Formats: sequence, structure tokens, C-alpha cells
Amino acid sequence: MTRALDVITFGEAMMLLVADRPGPLEQAEAFYKRTAGAETNVAIGLSRLGLKVGWASRLGTDSMGRYLLAAMQKEGIDCSHVVCDAAQQTGFQFKSKVLDGSDPEVEYHRQGSAASHICVDDIDREWLLSARHLHATGVFAALSASTLPAARLTMDLMRAAGRSVSFDPNLRPTLWASPELMREAVNDLATRADWVLPGLEEGRFLTGESTAEGIARFYRQRGARLVVVKLGAEGAWFDSDTAGCGHVPGFAVAEVIDTVGAGDGFAVGVVSALLDGLGVPEAVKRGAWIGARAVQVLGDSEGLPTRAELIEAGL
Repeated sequence: MTRALDVITFGEAMMLLVADRPGPLEQAEAFYKRTAGAETNVAIGLSRLGLKVGWASRLGTDSMGRYLLAAMQKEGIDCSHVVCDAAQQTGFQFKSKVLDGSDPEVEYHRQGSAASHICVDDIDREWLLSARHLHATGVFAALSASTLPAARLTMDLMRAAGRSVSFDPNLRPTLWASPELMREAVNDLATRADWVLPGLEEGRFLTGESTAEGIARFYRQRGARLVVVKLGAEGAWFDSDTAGCGHVPGFAVAEVIDTVGAGDGFAVGVVSALLDGLGVPEAVKRGAWIGARAVQVLGDSEGLPTRAELIEAGL
């Protein structure tokens, strides 16, 4: 019998190689191995909070794929639907080391990766529907011509079965053929979600609206039950059918080290809190707190808390 899960997510895991010193990538002498990937960051964060999480993907059987699979399994994530294919390669990326909050230099090597070959035939409907929630992002959908329909199908199946779906646009312009196609596809995916979590700047691009209120209204008018617009250090604006509209302030950060992964941490907070049965303001507050933790550390998942740390913080 299929084990019931709290959350499932589909997406690419990449080997992250972080430079050992600040400066241009070509000047680095060594690199530290880490995991990377928007969906995998969220899966790790939710699992650390005690939720039962499943992750579906494709990896090569190379050393990078073996490393990533072991890392996800170590986090307690159900990887039973990760296909390891000897004929395909695992994607990876290099990232420069930053200590001042500036944007790091990131160099991707993911074209034609194993994960980009995921298609609708890879979706195990019984396993998918064993979960009560699906977290989706615009990254998985953008990987290839086959992952976009797969992303649509997973969202449609969950909605049709009465499950909840969250969606983070997580724009990656280099993965799309054009900005116009990206806007059309991502907005289409957003209409298939219950909870939509755009950042302010990406929301402006996607909707043509200039304010958080306008961005939230755009998606609410298209069926979202909750929209949370991330405002960085200023916190977030929410618009929902249960708690109305409101602003949740951000948490003070002593020093911004690396902003990569902050949005994924925010999603971990919001999704986990809503699945815990908390109200919208409390969920957004948890998201802002985890997002603030994420920007104070190197790496994509190092700042993601355990349930004990969450309880200690009163969240």
C-alpha cells in the first residue's frame, strides 16, 4: 500500500559547487559540494520540519547523481520515484562565494540533463495522489518541452482530487525561448494553483502591475485562494479568501551573506504552516522568518530550520 505523504514535488536536483574564496569563479582553487534546486530546497526544508515529503526526478548514475540521491535520502525524503538512468547526465552548477549579500556568479551546466527528460509518462498517479499537497515551481516547467506538460498534469491531477497546490514562479529567463513565452506559461501554471508565491519584481514582470496589491489581485482574480507577494527585507503582502489582505513585516538581519534560496525558504515556511493548520498571517510570518535565516548563510539549504528550532522561535 502506498505510504501517505504530506507533500510531493517534482524537479531537478543539481550538484552545487561553491567556490572556496570570494572573487571570480576562475580564481577559485577548490569547491565545496552542496545540493541545489528550487524544488529540492523546499523538499529538504519541509522534511526537516517533520513533514512526510516525496520528491520525483531523474538523475544520472554518475557520481553527482549518486551524491544527490544520498543527500536527499539522508534528509528523510521519499526518493522512490527518482529514476537513475546510466544513459543520462546529472546537471550541476558552479557558484562564486559571496560574503556581502551581492548576487553570486552562477554558471549552470544543465542542458539536456537527466531531469529535463521527465515527461507525463513518469507521473505515478497513485503515488502523487497519496499526498495532500503538491509544491510546484516555474523552474521544473522550464527545463524542456516535456517537463512543461508534466508540470501542468501534476497540478491538474491534484486540484481535481481536491488536494492543495502551491506555486512559486521562480523565474529562470535563460531556460525559456523568450520572455513572452515565459510570462504566458508561468501565468498559466499559476491559474492551476491554490497558493501563489511571487516575488515583487517577478510579479511586476508577469502581471504588468506595479504594486504588491495589484500583483496579488491579478492572481486572485484568476482563481488563487491565497497570494503572497515577497517583498525581501520588507516582508510580504498577502491577499486571501480566509484572512483578507495584510502586510507582514520582515525579520531583522544582522548581515546578508547569500540571498540564493531565500525564496525557497519562504515557501517552506508558508506551506508548512498552512499544512499545520495555522492562519495566513502566521504562515507568512513563518515564511519571512525562514527566508531571513536563509540569507545569513552560504549555500541553498543550510539555513533551513528543524522543527525544534521553529518551536524555539515560537513559530
